[in-house]
Amino acid sequence: MTERPSSPQRVSTRGTSSTPAQPSRSGQAPTRRSTRTAQNGGAAWASTGVQPTAASSPAPTGGGNGGNGGGKGTKGKDGKGKGDQPRWKRILKITGITALIAFLVAVAVGAIGLMVIYSRLEVPAASDVALAQSSTVYWAGGKQEMAKVGEVDREIIDCSALPDHVPHAIVAAEDRSFYTNAGIDFTATARALYNTIVLGKTQGGSTITQQYVERYYVGETTTDIPGKIKEALLALKVDSEQTKDEVLCNYMNTIYLGRGAYGIEAAAQAYFGKPAEELTVSEAALIAGVIPAPSAWDPRVSPSDAERRWNYVLDGMVEAEFLSQAERDAQELPETVEYATSDTFGGTNGYLIRAALDEAIATLDLTQEELEMGGYQVVTTFKKKDQANVVKAVKQMPKDHADNLKVAATTVDAATGAVTGMYGGPDYLEIQRNAVTQDIAQAGSTFKPFAMIAGLSTGFSLETEYLSNDSMTLPGFENPVRNYAGVNFGWIDMVEATANSVNTYYVQLNEAVGPDVTMETAIEAGLPEDTVGLDANAANVLGTASPTAMQMAQAYSTIADGGLRKPTYMVQKIVGPDGEIAFKHETEADRVFSKDVIADTTYAMQQVVERGSAVKASALGRPIAGKTGTSNDNNSAWFAGFTPQIVGIVSMYQVGEDGSVESITPFGGYSEITGATVPTDIWVSMMGPILDRMDVVDFPPRADVGKAVNSSPSPTATASPSPEPSETSKPKPTKTSTPKPTETSEPVTTPTPEPTPTATAEPTPEPTATAQPDGGAGTGNGAAGG
Repeated sequence: MTERPSSPQRVSTRGTSSTPAQPSRSGQAPTRRSTRTAQNGGAAWASTGVQPTAASSPAPTGGGNGGNGGGKGTKGKDGKGKGDQPRWKRILKITGITALIAFLVAVAVGAIGLMVIYSRLEVPAASDVALAQSSTVYWAGGKQEMAKVGEVDREIIDCSALPDHVPHAIVAAEDRSFYTNAGIDFTATARALYNTIVLGKTQGGSTITQQYVERYYVGETTTDIPGKIKEALLALKVDSEQTKDEVLCNYMNTIYLGRGAYGIEAAAQAYFGKPAEELTVSEAALIAGVIPAPSAWDPRVSPSDAERRWNYVLDGMVEAEFLSQAERDAQELPETVEYATSDTFGGTNGYLIRAALDEAIATLDLTQEELEMGGYQVVTTFKKKDQANVVKAVKQMPKDHADNLKVAATTVDAATGAVTGMYGGPDYLEIQRNAVTQDIAQAGSTFKPFAMIAGLSTGFSLETEYLSNDSMTLPGFENPVRNYAGVNFGWIDMVEATANSVNTYYVQLNEAVGPDVTMETAIEAGLPEDTVGLDANAANVLGTASPTAMQMAQAYSTIADGGLRKPTYMVQKIVGPDGEIAFKHETEADRVFSKDVIADTTYAMQQVVERGSAVKASALGRPIAGKTGTSNDNNSAWFAGFTPQIVGIVSMYQVGEDGSVESITPFGGYSEITGATVPTDIWVSMMGPILDRMDVVDFPPRADVGKAVNSSPSPTATASPSPEPSETSKPKPTKTSTPKPTETSEPVTTPTPEPTPTATAEPTPEPTATAQPDGGAGTGNGAAGG
């Protein structure tokens, strides 16, 4: 018979006295000997709950060597005594009991502690409630205010004037146990704590009372365990000291409901143009439904989410018996009034404010609401005078351009990467897309300096020459490569090729250096690796990549600053609501190109201004380097120019009604729009007054790195006559008309596919220019020209 650990067999240690011997018994119950004096024959069994067996029952087998007094105990069939309980079981039992006692003590201590904290808690007065604060955006320096954002639209009302369905909709949306709970939902709170402690996730579980306490007594969202505990205790306190109607009214008067509206009265006006006391059941349900995410679930932003939440609230009102099913079925989704955005973001400054706020939000890892209504001070890098010069220059552009012409213009401090001015569009309230930071345009010849840097960095010198006539058959192109205006330049070096933006020269240099090296050089300078159209093909030197104006400004600031790369930025400092500095920008630069390589690069790029396609910029009377760029079929036009102190970028492009890129319609007296025309005009107009405020600084002298490579090209040039170059962008042919004698060989025909067409940018309200597949070969104008 197997012993049960819970009932070990024991043998009496007392004398038998007058107690008769217990009868033998069989069965599963263990035999016990009474230690008491029996009063009658059945008393000893009564204490065990087992009936005695008949006297004639046979004795059990396996009996032991029992004896009187302290003799050996009775053994079972397995030969083990009942008192020999395994040691591990005794340890486990003791440990369990100890742990239970410790747990109960901890609970008791914790409960006492919570009671003490609860008894000392004081509910803040209404004047102590933490309300939202507007944030301020400043011009560079932090003294002149640019704009206030997140200004609070709030009107406190007496909730007794509201129809019952308004507070009922709020309860159905946020806390259906509001009228029966004690201020907190213990189940939801426990679940939130479990997710926070065990899973490491922050999760709500707050009642209306807890939300009210969290936002307007505590003053901030609490996610840590001590904060949640304090919040829950304060919610209990508030619930005990205020009626449910008071709590709900305070909540409705202060909660943010979207569209800049705080409180039910402001929200009723913002969504339906009426006071809250006139809201219908359906209208109240829609407003209540957006509470968890008012900016994202606004019907004008996400109609599907707004309708889903509207249904959720109405169903909750039926569940709580605030509405009958018939009343619920009669509801129709209401139409909201048109939302008029504050003119804070109106005009050209709206692009600056929005860009700076987005950067600040990303820097501090806040939501838009938390930043704009958190009392922050955002000090930008935008200089008020620089901005005025940039905007004025664009607005002075000839007015006879196509209505769908887009212009992007920006200025960047070369030493720090600080953006000092930006024209992102005419009015942010009309076009909420920034032409500088979001729109892309094919780079054209502004990409050629990256091939020059690649060549100079790998042993080539500025004296490297190639035969650079028009209509040359070159590797990587199915059609002959054309020069702008069809000019035959003969043998020219890198300086002359840069000054006149000679396509056939740069295609050969790119082939010698390697298109992959040119691409990597552009990335090192600052263009993102995922730039649309940035590929390692033979045409990349002609600017098939399509960066934003800001991305090109960063890459050119690397050149302007002698080969030091640093990111562009718009936020210099952020001061928190407590007056403490929450963020301050520190410029960190990486040297990606040698000083001597960049010295030669800037020398060649100065020739573009002194005697090349951007000669108009030389009127400013100081050292300026740069590069014009025109994409295939004049789909985009650029001028990227700089001094050692500042970079200026101007680009333009034209978008058709179907969103596709189209050739820029000629205007301003020009027969075609190239980088040498209107973009350079705007650049000169905006940079003139900006540079007047700066000292004249020279570029480093030419360093003459590398070695000249003067081998004849493998392909041959066609003998077609070249037309006269036209207008301001006409390049100059070299004095020599006869190529240098070299050993020639048969033209090498390398069958290569056309460069893969680049993908267009993802669909946006303002479509952008896209790259052409042939990079300008065989079109007559070329992908890159003046």
